[in-house]
This record gives sequence, C-alpha cells and structure tokens, in this order.
Amino acid sequence: MRLSILDQLNVSTNSSSIETLHQAEEIALLADNLGYTRIWYSEHHGSDAMASATPEILVAHIASITERIRVGAGGIMMMHYSPLKIAETFKTLSALHPNRIDLGIGRAPGGNQLTTLALNPSMNNNLNLDDKLSEILMFMDDNFPEDHFYSRVSAVPREVIFPKIWLLGSGGASAKQAGLLGINYSFAQFISGPVNKDTLANYYDNFIPSIYQERPETNAAYFTVVADSKEEAEYRSASYQHFVFATERGLPNKFVSPEEALSYPYTEMEKADLEKNRSRFVIGDSKSVADYFRKEEELGVSEAMIIAAGYTIEDRKTTLRLLAKEML
Repeated sequence: MRLSILDQLNVSTNSSSIETLHQAEEIALLADNLGYTRIWYSEHHGSDAMASATPEILVAHIASITERIRVGAGGIMMMHYSPLKIAETFKTLSALHPNRIDLGIGRAPGGNQLTTLALNPSMNNNLNLDDKLSEILMFMDDNFPEDHFYSRVSAVPREVIFPKIWLLGSGGASAKQAGLLGINYSFAQFISGPVNKDTLANYYDNFIPSIYQERPETNAAYFTVVADSKEEAEYRSASYQHFVFATERGLPNKFVSPEEALSYPYTEMEKADLEKNRSRFVIGDSKSVADYFRKEEELGVSEAMIIAAGYTIEDRKTTLRLLAKEML
C-alpha cells in the first residue's frame, strides 16, 4: 500500500502561522526522503488553526525544493474560482514540474459564509459545481464542443503533461462522478468516518478510462497518530481530538497541548461526542496502524493519505517516520 500526506498546516498555541509555513518545508523534505508518494496542501480560509489558504503557492514552492515526491492541492475549492484560472494554474505548475503535480478538486467552501463572500464578492458564477468541474476538465485539454461559448478560449500553456486530477469527496455521489469522468477519487475518512466499501465500489464500477487516467485510482485521508506505544499515541492525539471538538462548536481552535486538551472540563455529553469522533482517527503504535491500513486496502483504498496529527512538528515527524519504517 502506498503512503502519502495531507498537510493542513496546523498552527499550535506554541507556534505561529509563519513558523508553520516553514515547518511545511521540513515535513515535505522528510516525506521526499522517506518514500511517501505525494504530499497535498488543503485550502482553508480565515482560520487561526490552519495556515494553508493558498495551496497552489505551496505546491509551487514545495515542488521546487523536493526531488521526487508528487505535490498537489488537496484541494482547490472550486466554488471560489473560474475554471479557466484553475486549469491555467495547474497546467503551468505541471509544465514546470512534469509528472509531479496533482490537482485535487473540492466542493466545500473552506471557510465561513462571510469569508466565502469576501473571496467572491459579486457571487457572479452561475455554474453549478458539476458543470464547473466539467469546464475545468475541458479547459485542461482544450476540448470544448464547437458550439460551446468557450470553444475559442484556450488554457495556456498548451501541450503539457496533465496533472493527476482527483475529486475529493465523502460519499457515493462524488465517487460515481469521479468514475464517470475518468479521474481519481479521494475519500475524506477524517470527515466521514470509516471507509464505506460501497462508496469505493461506486467509483470502481463506474470508472471510464480517460485522457486523464487510464486506470482507476483511490486514496483515503486519515487523522493519524503513531508513537512507540499506543499509550503515547493516545496522549499525543488529545490535541487534535480537542481541535475537532472545538471546531464543531465554533470555539477558539488553535491546537492546544495534550496537557491542556486533557484538562479541559468536558461535560459527559461532550465526552460522548469525543468518543464518537474517534472513528475519524487512526491511533496506535506503528504495527497496529499499519495493520489497520492494510485492512483498508482490502476495501479498495489504493493509498493511505496521512494527516499527521500532533501538537509539535516532532510529534508529526515521528508519525511519518514510524509509519514509513513499517510500511515502505
């Protein structure tokens, strides 16, 4: 099974956004050396807890300082941007770094309603997201029907190696759409909980080979904490579990230390919610976590995408090192 990384650029209370951006360089260089397949950057706006608002800029920078690993957006929130702009941005990146760029496309806003309005004040895009995705793909290969309004518009540069295109999702509808379009599918286990075999089957059963992808390919993204012992991993996971708890309630949500998270005065109902959210996490020593991912492979997951959940960069590096040693 392949291993990859989704870096959300988490900002801890002992750090800053600027420090977090530079830590992203360290994580990418480590991943490149350890043999991870790809590293993606998320798009989140107006968040004190995540420093990744412009994944396309991170992709350009990280691709320039690494040698082998694929680099991509996981993902570009297409509701905010024109299909032409998305296509031209990632065709340019692919021209500069051929066979190394991924374009993950998401439907979510990546921010609250006011932030969404600020990103697109005129709200003048009348395309639904299905049509928008289709236009992105047509701009990628300049393949609009002759009677289409944009048939004479080209996304430059031309004649580039296409980036690998992924549709991000958490259910059967997005999986089926990715299959019918002949692109890859990324399942958000960290949002939806356990991988649903039927969802992935919906992708594989409907996959039609395309100029973007000859064979179906999937991954799933997981909140992951690995340490030398299960007890230590459980302790380190407290920061991220508290972050999920705080985010769901609109509370200040920088990543707090495990000590602070464990001392938080949760009510019994809140403790029950924390326990419910455990299904979104993979926590343990390297062998138990590797065994979990190998079982996921039996469900149809080609690749585990690791969100290394930790308060410090060293905690996150430990997760990546231990897992790579066990599986790569």
